Amino acid sequence: MESSSTTRRQATRQKLYEAAVTLIAEKGFSATTVDEIAERAGVAKGTVYYNFKSKTELFEELLRHGVGLLTASLRAAAEETEERGGTRVEALDAMIRAGLAFIDRYPAFTQLYVAELWRTNRAWQATLLVVRQEAVAVVEDVLREAVKNGELSEEIDIPLTAAALVGMVLVAALDWQAFQPERSIDEVHSALSLLLHGRVSGH
Repeated sequence: MESSSTTRRQATRQKLYEAAVTLIAEKGFSATTVDEIAERAGVAKGTVYYNFKSKTELFEELLRHGVGLLTASLRAAAEETEERGGTRVEALDAMIRAGLAFIDRYPAFTQLYVAELWRTNRAWQATLLVVRQEAVAVVEDVLREAVKNGELSEEIDIPLTAAALVGMVLVAALDWQAFQPERSIDEVHSALSLLLHGRVSGH
């Protein structure tokens, strides 16, 4: 059992993550101060430094935390499909849905993550590449199994296809939220599902 102080600390960190992600999405990293993060989270400034050595460390942990949640939800979608006897292509389809649901739940984090992916010379660039690879690796594993089972062609380039699928979900979801918010997650999912089945499985 986790102690109440551990649980309390996790709850505090969660509040700090949420405060930081919304502020940084609104104003950018440089313009956001630790004071503002503390104020938005409803904690004392010292609490931020108790939990994180610096604003940069907070941001690195935020990226790890957010992409960790995304990776876990993709993995869970694949495992659930496998448990009910679904195909690997169905697992990819379930992962697309899980990715959309994650982005719908954490839109500010997703915007921040996508923006940071294209910036260079950041203190957290190495962390970002590691966490990105963790998310993409989950998709690569399922693609590899699909090729092995004969569901997908052996000609597919697994690393590029995995990156393309993750990129498709990220960009389509951001477009959905920014420009087509009236659409339901079902509509967006079925559009991407057609792409998956038409372009990847070759039916």
